[in-house]
Amino acid sequence: MWAMSGSTYDAVVVGAGPNGLAAAVELARRGRSVAVLEAEDRIGGGTRSDEITLPGFVHDLGSAIHPLGYASPFFSTLPLEEHGLEWIHPPAPLAHPFDDGTAATLERSTEMTAATLGSDAGAYRNLMTPWPTTPGGYRPRSPDRRAFPVTRSPWRPPGCARWVRPGARGGCLRGERARGLFAGNAAHSFLPMEKRPSALFGIVLGTLGHAFGWPLPKGGSQSIADALASYLLSLGGEIFTGVRVRSVDEVPRTRTVLFDVTPRQLLDIAGVHFTERYRDALKRYRYGPGVFKVDLALDGPIPWSAEECLRAGTVHLGGTLEDISAGEAAVSHGEHPERPFVLLAQQSLFDDTRAPEGKHTAWAYCHVPNGSTFDMTQRIEAQIERFAPGFGNRVLARNAWGPADLEGWNANLVGGDINGGYMDVRQLFGRPALRANPYSTPANGLYICSSSTPPGGAVHGLCGFMAARSALRYLKT
Repeated sequence: MWAMSGSTYDAVVVGAGPNGLAAAVELARRGRSVAVLEAEDRIGGGTRSDEITLPGFVHDLGSAIHPLGYASPFFSTLPLEEHGLEWIHPPAPLAHPFDDGTAATLERSTEMTAATLGSDAGAYRNLMTPWPTTPGGYRPRSPDRRAFPVTRSPWRPPGCARWVRPGARGGCLRGERARGLFAGNAAHSFLPMEKRPSALFGIVLGTLGHAFGWPLPKGGSQSIADALASYLLSLGGEIFTGVRVRSVDEVPRTRTVLFDVTPRQLLDIAGVHFTERYRDALKRYRYGPGVFKVDLALDGPIPWSAEECLRAGTVHLGGTLEDISAGEAAVSHGEHPERPFVLLAQQSLFDDTRAPEGKHTAWAYCHVPNGSTFDMTQRIEAQIERFAPGFGNRVLARNAWGPADLEGWNANLVGGDINGGYMDVRQLFGRPALRANPYSTPANGLYICSSSTPPGGAVHGLCGFMAARSALRYLKT
């Protein structure tokens, strides 16, 4: 922990996750004095990395693959590469294996992807082509625009609304390969495949893959937080670790406070300063399903039946749309699927800093009911074995975290929810409460900047950026 100076700040940010750091960076680069207070002894929030299985095996404790971070219209304006951030692009962003030993792959080229989908090639091309397919087409000219890449004009593509209304089980794709590939992307919503807006997630992640790829940060996701912190310090910002804020009264002298926390913690820290109506809205805020996560140290690469999987940084394990839909529906009903949809990252195939020579790591999780105490380790590993026979023989060590472990590591992961709240239509756009400015609170000078604000979960910094812009307008008064 660095010693506090006792100064008066224009702004104090509580929480040094990617959104808290993003908020502090935006305030500092606009000439405001800012301090960040982090309860843990390390910064990063969901972007931390560590050796948690065996020495020399570096695992991402939270997020791992970052299409939204690389495409972020805010991060793209920052000199993060000058502060140590290096992006690695696997040859293919995503692979989706099937039981017949083949896999569909999401390639950087829309045409190459469509060519692997058989009779659905034309439908896939028509679905994705109307969206911009170059980085310049996605990025708003300025991050001041509230839209996220791809949601900048979400209803423009022909037929897009038709996809959003029925959920991911609707739409024009008919073949097993195309529907499975799309369902894996849609399942990032944590929603049943029949529920809106699951299909929109499938479109967003697919088009991001074509335009930007699904890259990973060299050395681990911790490097994202470290680069943001380094840039913030270069701007004159200050960071204090090991400072747990339990009340607004514990914050140093400042005109504004921005909280990188979810509604539950915000109520505990500052609820007394809010109106009854706003407190009630925060109490009604809904958290989504949790995750069960396994990190693996391996004696070699995962022996996939489909060799295409070795080209991809991310592999979706769930089989057909029907299989994925059944698993996600079980989670939504408070059950634990026998064959869960598993999201797996194999960073060490492309980043040799992650494991000793000849060895590898794997990062995998599945969805579970919020607050679940059920151990999903065997079911996750069985899904990997399903598509990679002999995988189990390569496991040297493992570390498993359930929802309680994840929340104990990061208080924002309430019940294991990694998205900062349920992501249905209402809470996707009206989080944490229905307000003209979702980042403000009824208390002057108090703001929320976490993933519990638009545009929601993932590492993109836009929640922090937009909250900082709101606070800057207040500081001008």
